Amino acid sequence: MQITNVRLNKTLNTESKMKAVASVTFDNEFVVHGIKIIDSPKGLFIAMPSREKANGEHKDIAHPINQETRQKIQDAIFKEYEAVQAEPESAEAATEE
Repeated sequence: MQITNVRLNKTLNTESKMKAVASVTFDNEFVVHGIKIIDSPKGLFIAMPSREKANGEHKDIAHPINQETRQKIQDAIFKEYEAVQAEPESAEAATEE
């Protein structure tokens, strides 16, 4: 299984703990949307897409079944996040200020 694409939507609220939401494509055939990048006191981590159950617990909708795959997905998402963070602001954002 190869990660063939990572797309990010950064959050507009810079004070939010959620920094971005990722969509990850595998083998140009399967995509998982809604993987969140969360900033915590221990650093950034990814949260897999989940649904809230009636009792308030959250249950993952999709998730890797081993640590190696989780690390592979996290590394790809963080690599794209770092690239997006390094990009200069768009001309549109600069004109709004």
